[in-house]
Amino acid sequence: MADEAPPIDAHALSHFYGSGELRKQVLCEVEVSVRRGEIVIVTGPSGSGKSTLLTLIGALRSAQEGSLSVLGQELRDAKPAALEAVRRQIGYVFQHHNLIDALTAQQNVEMALYLHPWRSRKLVRERAREMLEAVGLGDRTEHSPSQLSGGQRPRVAIARALVSRPRIILADEPTASLDKKSGRDVVDRIQALAREQGVTVLLVTHDNRILDIADRIVHLEDGRISSFHDAVIANARHMGNLLAESYRKGELRGRVASMSPEEFNAALEHLSGESRRFLEATELANDDVFRGMLDEAISAFTSKMGELLDAERASLFLVDHERGELWLRFAQEEHGRPVDLRIPMGSGIAGHVASSGEGVRVEDAYSDPRFNRAVDQETGFRTHSVLCLPVRDGEGRVCAVAQLLNRRDGKPFDGSDELRFTEFLDSIGTILGTWWATARARQAG
Repeated sequence: MADEAPPIDAHALSHFYGSGELRKQVLCEVEVSVRRGEIVIVTGPSGSGKSTLLTLIGALRSAQEGSLSVLGQELRDAKPAALEAVRRQIGYVFQHHNLIDALTAQQNVEMALYLHPWRSRKLVRERAREMLEAVGLGDRTEHSPSQLSGGQRPRVAIARALVSRPRIILADEPTASLDKKSGRDVVDRIQALAREQGVTVLLVTHDNRILDIADRIVHLEDGRISSFHDAVIANARHMGNLLAESYRKGELRGRVASMSPEEFNAALEHLSGESRRFLEATELANDDVFRGMLDEAISAFTSKMGELLDAERASLFLVDHERGELWLRFAQEEHGRPVDLRIPMGSGIAGHVASSGEGVRVEDAYSDPRFNRAVDQETGFRTHSVLCLPVRDGEGRVCAVAQLLNRRDGKPFDGSDELRFTEFLDSIGTILGTWWATARARQAG
């Protein structure tokens, strides 16, 4: 049967731009095959050939060298009519959505059906409305793109891509201009609707936050396909060296300290994403360069959290399960002196949080029987109010306890402080999971 052949099948695929002395090769003997219903993500740096590969597979231009079969049609030197026939079976999701503002959401989706021989105007409208309802925009059908939110416009683009029930979806950086929540919503919609309809998905992205939807990830760099595992190792080592260089120059802490809240969130998410990759690349676990960068980054991030939450002190107690201790390893420095203190696991408010896995807010620390005054005595700090929350690693185990001491306005910490603090801790947990992996590797070595 025709469906037994991969919908996308490329062998020794090469592509060039320009001619003569200006001729430049952008794809170099690419080998990639995508099965029916599979979701494949293509990663790689800017200029690596990702968009060129997508336009070739999308039949927007003929393949020049090698072989490229899409839905059973060979696209090398294909005629315009053959390319058009393939395009009619593909849904496209573009980075900038390419919606027409003079049309309503309904009309934008209907446009994708004009390429098909639908005879009934009523059927076209019904199909477009059904697809808008499927992406959660049933009450926005008559709105123009300018009347929709930044998270709603890409959903119209998804509806337009899927309304003709294509056999392949090609998505080019669909989350590039979106915040974390909107980006996640977009890829979840693509994943769910593709699964329901058995569609093959090829998605190009730089966004580490959405890699989990993929059945498989391939990496394209300098026009060549490599395995994602190889790319993980290369990227982690490159990032470690760059950040470690900043660390050696004493720049990393200053950079973090000067970040706006938005920049800090982005930096935190970026490092947590790279940490996920690092954990897959066990060959790097003994990398002292990466280890030194993590130490400096976590310390800088801890201080920045305290600043953003208007606390006098922010601390991270690492949970050392093997030794039964809490290790006060990262804290805002007092007069330039770093804190490095170990206490028994069950000791104090932090110990209670580590054991119970539940957060605690305390208005007056010295009236709480769980409070360990020895830490204040050791550090010379005077604690009043406390906000203490568990930090979990990728396996859901408490790997640290994050603590804020004393709001600068003198008031006790409240629910809004806890919510903001919690928003940082998922990323911190991923980074600390990597920190512990490097610590265990060093001990084993």
